[in-house]
Amino acid sequence: MVRSVVKTRVEFGIGATGALPALVDDLGYRRAFVVTDNGLRATGVLGRVLRTLERAGIPYGCYESVRANPSVSIIEEGGQVLRRYGEAAVIGVGGGSALDAAKAISLQAAGPGADGQPVIAIPTTAGTGAETNGFGVFEDAGRKVYWGHESVRPVAVVLDPELTVGLPPRVTAVTGVDALVHGIESLSSPRADSESIRYAGRAIAKVTRWLPVAVRDGANLEARAGMLLGAHLAGLALTRSGLGLVHGFGHAITARLGVSHGLALSGVLEPVMRYSASAAAPAYAQVALAGGHGSALGLAGELLDRVGVRPTLAQLGVTRELVPELAAAALADPVTDNAPLRPSDQEAIELLASAL
Repeated sequence: MVRSVVKTRVEFGIGATGALPALVDDLGYRRAFVVTDNGLRATGVLGRVLRTLERAGIPYGCYESVRANPSVSIIEEGGQVLRRYGEAAVIGVGGGSALDAAKAISLQAAGPGADGQPVIAIPTTAGTGAETNGFGVFEDAGRKVYWGHESVRPVAVVLDPELTVGLPPRVTAVTGVDALVHGIESLSSPRADSESIRYAGRAIAKVTRWLPVAVRDGANLEARAGMLLGAHLAGLALTRSGLGLVHGFGHAITARLGVSHGLALSGVLEPVMRYSASAAAPAYAQVALAGGHGSALGLAGELLDRVGVRPTLAQLGVTRELVPELAAAALADPVTDNAPLRPSDQEAIELLASAL
C-alpha cells in the first residue's frame, strides 16, 4: 500500500479514543495490529481501546510483550509476528516504550529498505513525546541504540486524558519530569529554532502548572489533559531541536542499572543545568520565563521537590566505581553532541560524582 498521509493528525480531548475506527478507515486498512506494554491489559486501559475497535467491527491482532526499555530482540520478535499477521494499521498503545516499539516493529516487519506500515500512536502516559517522531531508543547488549525511519512517524495521534487517569502518582511524576527535560533541553539546544522554542516554552508552562496537580489528584481530567498536551508539545520541540547531556547521562544510567528513564533524568537534571549554565544562560532565561520562576535551576529543583522525585545518583544505585563507565557511555551517546556545553572525559566524571 502506498503511503499518502504525510502530516500527523491529532485527536485531543476526553473520549478521543472514539475516533480510532475512523483513523484506521481513513488509512484504507480493514485490520489493526496493536503493540502494547506487557502489563497494560491488566489496568483496563487496553480493553477500552480494543472494545472501540470491536464495536466498529475492525479485526485486530495484539503483540503485548513490550517491556520498559525494550530490547532489539523484542523488536525482532514483534516484527515477525506482524509479518505473519499481514497488512494492517499498526496501533501503539502505552508509554514511550510501547510507542517506540510499535514504530520499530512496523519497520522491522517491512524488511530492509522498505517503508513500514502506518502507525497510529495512543500514549497512556504523559512524558515521552514518542508519538511525535519516527524513531525510538532501544537496548542492545547493555547500550542504547537508536532505530527508526520517517515512514513510521505516526500518521495519527490520539491524546485521550481518560486513558491516563489510572497512572499511579509515582509514574505520573517520573514521566512528567521527562517532558520537562525535553522542554529544557530543546530550548538550550544549539539546533533550537523559532518553532521548537515556541513548542518548548508552551510545554514547560503546561508541565509546571499541571504536573503537581496530576500527581496530587490523578482523577483531575483537566490536569491530565494539560500534561498530555504539554508532553506532546515537548515532543514536537525535541523532534526539531534534539536533546542533550541530561539524556546522555540518563540513557547510560537506565541501560546500566535498569532504573526508569524519568527517574534517571531526575538524578542528573540539576547537576547538568549547573554545569551548562554559562553556555545556556539565554535559554535558561526562557525556561524561567515559561515556568513563571526566577531561575531555571530553581524551577527545576522546586518542581522535582513538589512531585517527590529528586533522587541522588547513589539512591539510584550508582557507585563511584561505576561513574567512569557511565560517563564514557554518556559521551558516546549521540544526544550529548547536542548539548550547549560538552564536557571532557574528566569533567563528565566529576559531574556525575557530584550527583552521588
